[in-house]
Amino acid sequence: MNTPSDTPGDAAAAAGTTGASGTAGPAGHPEQQGLSGSDAVNLAAEQSKNTAHRNIPPLDLGELPIPDDTANLRHGPNIHDGLLALLPLVGVWRGEGQADMPGEGQYAFGQQLIFAHDGENYLTYESRIWKLDSEGNPVGPDHRESGFWRISLQDEIEFVCTHSTGVAEIFYGEPINERAWQVETASTMVTSSCSATLGAGKRLYGLLPNNDLGWVDERLIDGEMHPRMSAQLTRVAG
Repeated sequence: MNTPSDTPGDAAAAAGTTGASGTAGPAGHPEQQGLSGSDAVNLAAEQSKNTAHRNIPPLDLGELPIPDDTANLRHGPNIHDGLLALLPLVGVWRGEGQADMPGEGQYAFGQQLIFAHDGENYLTYESRIWKLDSEGNPVGPDHRESGFWRISLQDEIEFVCTHSTGVAEIFYGEPINERAWQVETASTMVTSSCSATLGAGKRLYGLLPNNDLGWVDERLIDGEMHPRMSAQLTRVAG
């Protein structure tokens, strides 16, 4: 498995502190200098040659009288004006990351993350994760998440997230800038069969200078926030 020069958490943090002017990220990460405007446009155009024609497939069960979800802004209904601050997230993203789970320890994982919309004032969110062995080969499915992202006129993000392990969470937050978003848990509930123990959490999602999506999930353990999961994902559709 290829290991990036920085952890995905570092990368997401850098995205969150790299403004549109192209200023550098945190100290110790000079390689994450932002692209110039023209370079960023050229990079996005080059990358879109492989992703612009791809989208999530509709179910082949006959048409519904409502629009299909789309993870490609070039296809399907226009994105709702209220979602413009979340627009860069829309797409299908895939990559690898690291987890440090209570009771399971540390392991590498692969992930597919889909942000889609149907023209209404919310984004759908779906995450599928699979474990990787020490050679980077998939060894079986891990947990899944699904939910919805919304953002108010006051730029308050609401993220409702359900986990396949029996956890339901509500996050609130706000954009850090036009390429980064941070949310924190306001409510966490678990089912009676759930074995997971999750403290208060914080997530940071950010587009990196190379337009990958980096994210990190931190949890409160013994009074301190500790990284639980992080990944760096490349756009494959949208």
